[in-house]
Amino acid sequence: MAKSQQSFNKNEKEKKRLKKREDKRKKMEARKAEAKEGGKKGVEFAYVDAYGNITDTPPDPSQKISINAEDIEVSVPKTLESDKEQFDPARKGTVSFFDPSKGFGFIIDSENQEKYFTHVSGIIDEITENDKVTFELEKGLKGMNAVKVKLVK
Repeated sequence: MAKSQQSFNKNEKEKKRLKKREDKRKKMEARKAEAKEGGKKGVEFAYVDAYGNITDTPPDPSQKISINAEDIEVSVPKTLESDKEQFDPARKGTVSFFDPSKGFGFIIDSENQEKYFTHVSGIIDEITENDKVTFELEKGLKGMNAVKVKLVK
């Protein structure tokens, strides 16, 4: 005689599935009954007041402000040549350390006394320690790096 294919686990899963279906049907019937009794119909409205807050009362038409569509700027405003700062990217400093065999060194800025790393790839003229140089700053992996390093004559 063959064994039944229905195991305890299968029976439990089937019971849960049927119970879920029944609960869903009861909820649907309750919603229909509530709608017939005069529950909320349709979508409620939300309004935005003059300050950007969401309210449930409609705005007062007497306080309406009209704006021309041409007056709305959707882009970044153009800057005039006079508004731009005259900024010289070249800085002056002194070479505090440079190892030509390893190809890197450090330059101390003469304005703020900060040390900046420099690599042989960013050096234009040949430099040694205590040389006066001009350089520009560039964002590197671990901070600002001195690039375009030139010897001051």
